[in-house]
Amino acid sequence: MMAPNILVADHHGQKLRIAHVGTGGRAGAHVNMAAGEGCICNTYCDVDESKWGSAKSKWPKAKGYRDYREMLEKEKDNYDAVSIATPDHHHYPAAIMAMKLGKHVYCEKPLTHTVWEARQLGIARDKYKLATQMGNQGHSNEGNRLMVEWIQQGALGKISEVHCWTNRPVWPQPVANPKKADPIPDNIDWDVYLGPAPKTQLYKKGIYPFKWRGFWQFGAGALGDMGCHTMDAFFWAMDPGAPTSVECVKKSEMIDGNFPKSSVVKMKFPAKDGRPAFDFYWYDGGEKPDAALGLGRKLPGTGCIFVGDKSSIMSAGDYGDSPRIIPEAKMREIGRPKKTIERSVGHYKEFVLAATGKKPIDYPGSNFGYASPFSETVLLGNVALRCEGELKWDSKKIKVTNNDEANKYVNKEYHNDWPAPAA
Repeated sequence: MMAPNILVADHHGQKLRIAHVGTGGRAGAHVNMAAGEGCICNTYCDVDESKWGSAKSKWPKAKGYRDYREMLEKEKDNYDAVSIATPDHHHYPAAIMAMKLGKHVYCEKPLTHTVWEARQLGIARDKYKLATQMGNQGHSNEGNRLMVEWIQQGALGKISEVHCWTNRPVWPQPVANPKKADPIPDNIDWDVYLGPAPKTQLYKKGIYPFKWRGFWQFGAGALGDMGCHTMDAFFWAMDPGAPTSVECVKKSEMIDGNFPKSSVVKMKFPAKDGRPAFDFYWYDGGEKPDAALGLGRKLPGTGCIFVGDKSSIMSAGDYGDSPRIIPEAKMREIGRPKKTIERSVGHYKEFVLAATGKKPIDYPGSNFGYASPFSETVLLGNVALRCEGELKWDSKKIKVTNNDEANKYVNKEYHNDWPAPAA
């Protein structure tokens, strides 16, 4: 096992040396965040060289790569931490390789592509004692903290149901796998983009590498895209543990096994520490909770509702925005909750402080100790999308106990000799 690089940054004026896996799209925001924190970048990677510009302009002496496997190995003495913002199917291979090299990891949501991968990153975080953070930025916002404090202080009483919904997908779904390939531009390394995905996934202009979330081999659909945002207050406040079952109760057409335009997923959670059992519902593609919830409020395009026997909470947006206790009379009676949770200095800054040894490795609020089981729960919903009926879940064994077919979606087959080892 490599020793963690907690003190390496001390040799560089307390500045974190960060290697970027991905520099275009969402990864461009990572580049800006790192530069904003004064991080040093000696190397970066993107399969599309036309997307190197932002990193190159900020760190002109840094070396660019197309293949992060080559970068992580060759440059391992030149960085302390890795920032990962790629299509979902590359999150785990990049993260586990970096952690095995003793590097701290900031990784976009969903943390991984599969349930098994999420479990492994939680194990790796404990094994290698590294600073980690998942990029569900709402975890550092005020709104989620207010909801968690209200719920944990008993403002809602006993909660029987939680409902989360999103306006996603805003990309094409459902989609068919291309049957004919377009010429691959010279600036894109399509083999590296495929990574562990099968070579039967063909390059198509206008679809890859940008509109990938609807494809099972690359993305995690609407649930994977936004679940780690919209469900965050639920997982934080309720501390639910693993569900006992998961079921897709409604979905539209799926083409070539790719994600549907809309779906509704139900999870059952057991009683825990004096809290009663409850049901959780996820909605996407225009589906929303039934108006019969009786809260007398118009539902926003995206949001979350906790239904308690004393009162309820509704928030708008994907990041716990503007939470309100319902009914209004209860909101006036209860007022703001007592502050019991430390306020964040900033989602990315939390990671930088932990990776430079200025804060403990568990200081980031969405470190992999939290993000791993959270992502497992989110991604179980995608297992249910591919199966019929209620799936009984054994979290300890990472196994569906009543449907053997479902277990092939708990993880996946890795192609092209692409490494994705266990922790």
